[in-house]
Order: sequence, then C-alpha cells, then structure tokens
Amino acid sequence: MKRLVVLLSFFVISNSFYAQEAVAKKKTPISKTEKLKTEKAEAEKEAKKQAANEKRKATIAAKKEAAETAKKEAEKEAEKEAKKQAANEKRKATIAAKKEAAETAKKGAETKAAAASKKAAAAKGEMKSEAGKAKAATNKMDAKMKEEKKTVSKKMKEVSSNEKAPKVADKITGEYNGKKVYTGPRGGKYYINSNGNKTYIQD
Repeated sequence: MKRLVVLLSFFVISNSFYAQEAVAKKKTPISKTEKLKTEKAEAEKEAKKQAANEKRKATIAAKKEAAETAKKEAEKEAEKEAKKQAANEKRKATIAAKKEAAETAKKGAETKAAAASKKAAAAKGEMKSEAGKAKAATNKMDAKMKEEKKTVSKKMKEVSSNEKAPKVADKITGEYNGKKVYTGPRGGKYYINSNGNKTYIQD
C-alpha cells in the first residue's frame, strides 16, 4: 500500500513537472509579442503621463497667470479706490477748513462789531456827558446872569418924572423890565411908563 502511494505521488509530481516545462516552451514565442505590446503600452502610458504632466503644468501656469492678473487688477482697483478716498478726504478737509475760516471770520466780524458798538456807545455816553456838562454850565451861566440881572435891578432906582416923552427920538440903548431904555443927550437913561412919561433909571 505504501509503495502504491509513493508511486502515485511520484507519477503526479513527474506529470506536473513535464506539464510546466511544456507550458514554458509554449509560452516562449508569445512573451516576445507580449513584450512588444507591453513596451508599446508602457510608451503610450508614459506619453499619456507626460502629456498629462504637461497639461497639468500648463493648467497650473494658466491659473498662476490668472492669479497674477487678478492680483494686479485688484492692486489697481485698490490704488484707484485709495486715490478716490484720498481725494474725498482732501475735499472734506478743504470744506472743513473753509467752514472753520468762515466761522473764524464771522466771529472776528462779530467781535469787531461788538467792539465798535461798545466804542460808539462809550462815545455816545461821553457825548451825552459832555452835552450834560455843557447844559449844566449853560444853566449855571443863565442862572448867574439872571441873578446878576436881579442884583442890577435891585441896585437901580427908578426916578419918576412928569416930563413928556421927547419929540425927537433918543437912542435906544437897552431894556429894563420889558421896556425899552433910552439914553438922553446928556447921558441920562429912562424908559416910557404907562402914563407916557419918562421914568429915569439910576445906577
């Protein structure tokens, strides 16, 4: 039994060896064709890979160029916006400066006007004061003249005369109690009373 098993095993192993050798001999001419096909496939694969790499590089370059272009456009827009913003700020600053200058000028004008008004009021007050002083001085002078006139009136004595008024008009030299004072040819002073007679005035 053991011998039978050993023989069968040997037979199987021998058949397997011969079968593999036959297959190897049969495959030898096919492997050259396959090799050519494989090399061609590898070459095509490499070409496709190379083309894919070139395409990928071109895509990357295009994207990079597009990114650079977009960046430049963005920088231009940013610069343009910055200039516009600067112009607006400058315009606002100019308007603010003009407004401030106008306010300052207005305040200056108001201050000058107030000072002029104050000065005019002071001058008016001074003029009123001077006028008041002048009026007071005039009133004082008038009072003094009235007082002197009263004093002169008291000192003067009236001398009645039955002498009729002269036919020849004497020279009028003044006024006494509302009546005209005449000076005679000899220097005497008189006025005509209600009776039409002369009333001499003595100092």
